[in-house]
Amino acid sequence: MKFSFSNSVNGMKPSEIRELNKMASSPGIISLGGGMPSPETFPIRELTEIMEDIMKNNANLALQYGNTLGINPVREEIAIMLEKVEKIRTTMENIIVNSGSQQGLYELGAVLANPGDTIITEEPTYVGAVSAFSANGLRMEGIPVDTMGMKVELLEERIKALIGSGRKPKFIYVIPTFQNPTGYSMPVERRKILIEISLKYEIPIVEDNPYGQLRYYGQPVPCLRSMPGGEDIIYLGTFSKVMTPGLRLGYTVAPKEVMEKFNLIKQALDLATNSFSQYVAYEYVKRGIIYKQVELNKILYKKKRDAIIKSLKENMSDMAEYSEPEGGMFVWATVKKNIDTREMIPAAIKNGVAYVSGQAFTTNGTQKSSMRLNFTFGTVEQLDEGIKRLTKTLNEQA
Repeated sequence: MKFSFSNSVNGMKPSEIRELNKMASSPGIISLGGGMPSPETFPIRELTEIMEDIMKNNANLALQYGNTLGINPVREEIAIMLEKVEKIRTTMENIIVNSGSQQGLYELGAVLANPGDTIITEEPTYVGAVSAFSANGLRMEGIPVDTMGMKVELLEERIKALIGSGRKPKFIYVIPTFQNPTGYSMPVERRKILIEISLKYEIPIVEDNPYGQLRYYGQPVPCLRSMPGGEDIIYLGTFSKVMTPGLRLGYTVAPKEVMEKFNLIKQALDLATNSFSQYVAYEYVKRGIIYKQVELNKILYKKKRDAIIKSLKENMSDMAEYSEPEGGMFVWATVKKNIDTREMIPAAIKNGVAYVSGQAFTTNGTQKSSMRLNFTFGTVEQLDEGIKRLTKTLNEQA
């Protein structure tokens, strides 16, 4: 039988990261490519105790279907956590628990826009967002970033031009803190301007904040949702970087009228998020384990961040420019020579190192000489050796 597929699926491309992981799983390959937390940060003992307690005392609820928006106890704890950590004041009525924040991204595209509509992102931007928005048939307009995040001075010009051509953007998607893939953060003044532009043109902001708690240097910057004028900003968070990614839990904070639509689309997607994972997260936050674990994660990741920056300075400072993030999980490197980093991947794999090319994160086909390097997964020794192998590969391309 010959199958016919939808235009939306036919237009989709496999994630470079997922394809890369297949190659990077070979013995001897040092992977700087995936965005994976270190298994060293998984609170296995604490989670084991929580899971045993749930099975002993609350299995009848934890193993049952849950509410579409999420079980009430975990939504209440998320609200408490957000006020404590991010100064975001909200209630459980404004929170939906998703099967990872990736599901939240897909919901956004399905709820806030129609196929063919235009949205604004950073350029480059998170590859998962590109996938989710593309799956909904959305047209992405990327605003370039510099070391201080999205160039907001270019944003208003682009919005005016788009409105003039009948393509008013449906929303603005940003990762303002330790941006994926660049690692850069937006300072307070730019955040204020971004909010002002959003309010002026009545274009919603979607703030994705998976890395905000992973700060190793500098002073905290308020998230957009907590700032004056940011009350209606849609906020995405996740437990993947502060608990474990395998439990697949993310959450979205949004105004009630938006939450009602999320409720409808999630019913069609999976009825409800995994109840057992939600009860685990509830106990993880309620018992205060999350706050202790984040501090341990920061100690470990700071050492790894310093190790990869040190190795880059020693080996690649004359070959590439690179970010020196104050937190998060990634370094963004741009090769000074005219080298296509996507085409270079097979040579890098041959030399025993993997990375993700900049083109995986682009909305407009640029970033051909850039690459994203993850420093949270490998050991300090692997990070240093991985950069040396990458340097060898670059020298061979000359």
